[in-house]
Order: sequence, then structure tokens, then C-alpha cells
Amino acid sequence: MVTALYAAILAALMIWLSIQVIKQRRKAQVKYADGGVDALTIARSAHSNAVDYVPITLILMALLEHNGAQFWMIHLSGIAFVVGRVLHAKGILADRLKGRVSGMKLTFAVMAALVVLNIVYLPFDRLW
Repeated sequence: MVTALYAAILAALMIWLSIQVIKQRRKAQVKYADGGVDALTIARSAHSNAVDYVPITLILMALLEHNGAQFWMIHLSGIAFVVGRVLHAKGILADRLKGRVSGMKLTFAVMAALVVLNIVYLPFDRLW
């Protein structure tokens, strides 16, 4: 299953983002929430944004793969999504709006494409 490759890569990204949160918590000695510490708020934002977008996109990729789309479509979606997520995460952590915007545009483009492709590849003859 091709989607498993991208799930593993994105899980690694989410682990890395979690570590960024942990580092900021230790540095600021904050146990819960963000303690009003900007760097911790930023790290938590980067992590939570990934948590918002990664699962549904992986589900859409897996469904598209299951419904018989060509592997190049899954790979293209996966690569573009990973690039978008990395751009966004690095943009947030570096407080660079350009990276955040580029990352979200790519993220949304992949998600929208997956929505359309899932409808196109939906096995309508097996729905009823």
C-alpha cells in the first residue's frame, strides 16, 4: 500500500513537531498549555496544524488507492502533501509567513485534488 509510505513519513514529521513542543516546554518550564510563552505557542501551533490536516488527507489517499487509482497519483499526492506540510511547519517555527502560506496552498491543493479524484474513482456500481 503506497499510502503507508506517506503515513510513515508524516508520522515522523509529527514526532519531530512534538519534540519541538517538548523542547520549548522544557526551556520555559511550562507543564501545561503554553504558559503565555510565544515560542511554545508557535511550536504547539505547528504541531496542532499537522494534527488537523494529516489524518484526513491520509484517509483520502488510502481510499483513492483502495478504489484503484494509479500509483503515480498516490505518489504525486503524497510527495506534494509532504512538501506542503514541511514548508508549513518550517514556516511556522521560523515565523516566516511565506513558508506558512506556500505550505497551506500546497496542502489545500492536494486535499482538493484528492476530494475530486475520490469522487472520480468512486465505484458507483458498488454503492447500492
